[in-house]
Amino acid sequence: MEDQRKPEKNKTSTTSNLLWFFGVSTCVKLLLIPSYHSTDFEVHRNWLAITHSLPLDQWYIDKTSPWTLDYPPFFAYFEYIISFFAHLLDPEIVDLEKGLDYKAESVVLFQRLSVMVFDLVLLYGVYRLSKNFSMGFKERVLMWVLVVWSPGLVIVDHMHFQYNGFLLGLLMMSISYLMEGRDLMGGFIFAVLLCFKHLFAVAAPVYFVYLLRHYCWKGFVKGFWRISVLGAVVVAVFAAAYGPFVYHGQMQQVISRMFPFGRGLCHAYWAPNFWVFYIILDKGLAFLLKKLGLNIPVPAASFTGGLVGDSSPFAILPQVTPLTTFIMVLLALSPCLIKVWKNPQPRSVARWIAYAYMCGFLFGWHVHEKASLHFVIPLAIVAGNSLEDARHYFLLSIVSCYSLFPLLYEAQEYPIKVLLLLLHSVLMWQSFSALFTKDATAKAVVSAKKTDRQVGLKGSSSDVVEKGGFHIGWIGRCYLCGLLVVEIWGQFLHPYLLGHKLPFVPLLLISIYCALEIMYSWIWQLRQIMVST
Repeated sequence: MEDQRKPEKNKTSTTSNLLWFFGVSTCVKLLLIPSYHSTDFEVHRNWLAITHSLPLDQWYIDKTSPWTLDYPPFFAYFEYIISFFAHLLDPEIVDLEKGLDYKAESVVLFQRLSVMVFDLVLLYGVYRLSKNFSMGFKERVLMWVLVVWSPGLVIVDHMHFQYNGFLLGLLMMSISYLMEGRDLMGGFIFAVLLCFKHLFAVAAPVYFVYLLRHYCWKGFVKGFWRISVLGAVVVAVFAAAYGPFVYHGQMQQVISRMFPFGRGLCHAYWAPNFWVFYIILDKGLAFLLKKLGLNIPVPAASFTGGLVGDSSPFAILPQVTPLTTFIMVLLALSPCLIKVWKNPQPRSVARWIAYAYMCGFLFGWHVHEKASLHFVIPLAIVAGNSLEDARHYFLLSIVSCYSLFPLLYEAQEYPIKVLLLLLHSVLMWQSFSALFTKDATAKAVVSAKKTDRQVGLKGSSSDVVEKGGFHIGWIGRCYLCGLLVVEIWGQFLHPYLLGHKLPFVPLLLISIYCALEIMYSWIWQLRQIMVST
């Protein structure tokens, strides 16, 4: 009888503890309601007005505002549903004409609260992942700290304004089902997610290969049946999303809104990815050749001015097209896909999916810095697997959050974003230290050495483990000190020494310095996938 009660007690304890974490997070978000919000705030308000005021066949055609609807149909339906609640609170919120740039307290309150309410989806996704009772209490707390208290999500969703928590909650739910072996349900939720936000499609190749190999590869008859069922489920989801627009003959219009390739290779603020180095190399070569007396034409668009052109304005290096970035993402992803096919293990799904989003972030077209959340949040699932994973996540999470600082550029938000990052860094350090104590790491020495011998590595995990306890090493400490130098220069020294001259330099330094860590993280993740799965 006691054994039967124990799982129920553990389940209750997990739920109550997780709710406490969520409650604390919500209180912080409530305090941030009056804080800065970006143009994304007006974007989503306008989408409420479009879906509430116009018939469905006008949603992807309307140009009343420059912030046109460019998310997939499920997100449009989502805006349509919550627009009725907005109308009850204040009809002007959903008025297509009068609501333009509407900034009353009612719209601020409604939109802020709507993000908090739909963060419950993220909460459920985390709950599904942490209800596995083979996971110890410390591992659960670690995941809650990394996800529920993520400063990146607070900055992007609850200050800058978006609904990433809701969408990442769907991703976490999908991953949890795959890790449980419930592949059909995991694939179904991922298909739903794609119809909410198409940028999550970067992980679609991983899902396709994994589900084909793990779920469908079961002999001719059984395999044919399963692939038919899986295909029917995916088709049904996409038919529900896009069917009405197919009926109205608007699919081409919907697709053109969803994939506006004319926006250019880079966002106005460069995301810290591979293209930062490509651009810098092009600028450096152009400068050098000009010094040598060669006539180098200057492109019409300027990266350093933050402008977005219709093409990639490179002076020396080959122009980059959307097809080029697509091929590079697939090439970067291909080693992972081969591993997924050879050994489709549910325990590795989270790492594979996070790696896919990292490939998209590094090599994709017109990547936003906010997309770093797509791989940082899923990586939290495996951050406690080993001391190496913990060290890697600690640095990556700090860099990801710091790369978001330029989103909040007003002076009054500066102490908030700094405090959020510092507090989270301390909490991460404490959580990792509690999990990786000297006693715990000492027990892992034999296992680590055995793994090293099996994969033919020398001086890798065992060298890390033998030091005992959680640490990031001298290289990690030096890198974080460099991050501090970049911030001091951009925030204090540059304005004092140069004034308004070279205003792009502080942002440029943040992009380059953060890109170094994220590029290293990509290489590290690839190595982990190749040797351990």
